[in-house]
Amino acid sequence: MRALRNAGVGLEALATHKLRSVLMLVGTLVGVAALTVVMALGEGSRRRVAKRIENFGTDAIMVPAGVGKRPGPDMATTTLTLADADAIRDEVPGLRLVSPMAWNFQMNVKHGERRYQAVVWGIEPNWHESFRWYAAVGEEIAGDDVAGAARVCLLGRTVARELFGDEDPVGQEILLNQVRLAVKGVLERRGASPMGGDFDNRVVLPITTAMRRVLNVDHLGAIRVISADPARIGEQAAAIRRLLRERHRIVPPREDDFRVITAEVIARFAAGMTGRLSLLLLVLAGLALVVGGVVLMNIMLISVRERTKEIGLRRAVGAGRGDIFAQFLAESLAISLLGMLLGVGLGGGLCATLPRFTPLPLVFTWPAVAVGAAATLVVGTAFGIAPARRAARLDPVEALR
Repeated sequence: MRALRNAGVGLEALATHKLRSVLMLVGTLVGVAALTVVMALGEGSRRRVAKRIENFGTDAIMVPAGVGKRPGPDMATTTLTLADADAIRDEVPGLRLVSPMAWNFQMNVKHGERRYQAVVWGIEPNWHESFRWYAAVGEEIAGDDVAGAARVCLLGRTVARELFGDEDPVGQEILLNQVRLAVKGVLERRGASPMGGDFDNRVVLPITTAMRRVLNVDHLGAIRVISADPARIGEQAAAIRRLLRERHRIVPPREDDFRVITAEVIARFAAGMTGRLSLLLLVLAGLALVVGGVVLMNIMLISVRERTKEIGLRRAVGAGRGDIFAQFLAESLAISLLGMLLGVGLGGGLCATLPRFTPLPLVFTWPAVAVGAAATLVVGTAFGIAPARRAARLDPVEALR
């Protein structure tokens, strides 16, 4: 009962000195809002990584041509061939699909007066199954298309929208590297690629058409492999690496001219990028909370000095040191909790608004509220003790004088 009375006195003092209360409130509000946004960014990044892994496939191994450990495409390396794909298919046990691809990541596509720069992939029919990516409209690439190097293609949703708008592109023609291709279908919407790009910015065509007519190459960009047993991914990736080193006559210290990428590699790469950003933002949010706590402490110390007569009067009518301490600590906690509520509201509003104008993957979650409440209680208590202790130690006679 006494504690409630002391808390009530503290709240009444906050209501009396509104400007001072607002100044103490702002620091906590900003810190909690920043913490809420950072936690939302962490959750959004985690879900984005999970989506990238889903798009890549947990049973998949990608073998792109390229030197070094950077997972992006390397257009300069030309040593990966169709014969390598056949060797992987024949010599590595436990594989369900092997799908070679020829590609170019910057090609101008034209329809009428409209132009767009897209990613071009030459594929075999089993590519659709290997990516679990089928035609939403029209037909998919078939064996006859590959056998006859047919001048047909499928468009990703982004390319279809940019070139045709609201028109149905099926049956119409596009111009790709001066080669006319009939649009056979439109692929299902896919979203972000494993490396964070737009997976729907794709034109896919028969691999023979791509290599002989459009890209004019005799090498592959990558080989996609699907395991019959995902538990053996590590073993199969090692077997593919040994086989290609043997076929390409690579002996250490010479660097591999290919990469072997699994879902684990994609997850590690994506988590590393987002983890560093989240850590930096979390540190900044923590600093904002600490600064808010310092501001709160300083203003309360000033408040103690200004309210010396009030403290002396309370002591004179019977309030103990514990009562004064509880009153000022209650003020600190009340300001912190109110700042927490307003900060969570502001942070939630930012989480709902920012994704509309920025690419930030913000997902508001209730654990953010719990963390914000815990951080606020710690800050309010830690930075409220010093002013409360100073107020409690004031000598009542000196205070009244």
